Amino acid sequence: MSRDEQLKNRWNKVVEILSNQFAEGEILDLDAIIYLIGVQELGKVHQTFKKDEKLNLMHIAICRLLEPYGYYEFEFFDKDGWPHYKVKEELPPLKAGEQSVLMKEAIVNYFLEREVIN
Repeated sequence: MSRDEQLKNRWNKVVEILSNQFAEGEILDLDAIIYLIGVQELGKVHQTFKKDEKLNLMHIAICRLLEPYGYYEFEFFDKDGWPHYKVKEELPPLKAGEQSVLMKEAIVNYFLEREVIN
C-alpha cells in the first residue's frame, strides 16, 4: 500500500471514529477535528466556549499537531490552564492542498500516538 493510500485510509478511520462519537454520524470536516483536538489538549471537555476561545482552541491544536514537525514548542500553561507554544520555525509557504495534507498527516499521527487507530 502506498504512503498516500495509507494516509487516506487512516484519515478516513479518524473521521469515522470522531464523527460517530461527536457528531451522531454526521461527517466532521478538518476544522471540526482540529477544534476537538484543541478541546482535548486543553482538557476542559464539558465546557462551552465563546467564538474567540474556539479560535484559540484551534490554534492550540495546530501548535500541538505541528510540534513533532519542529514548527512549535510547548512553553507553559497559563493560570487558566491554557497551553502556550512558541514558534520554533516558520511554516514554509504551502498551497491549500499541501496544508490540508500536512494537517491530515499530523492528525493521523496524533491518533496513532494515542492508539486510537493503528
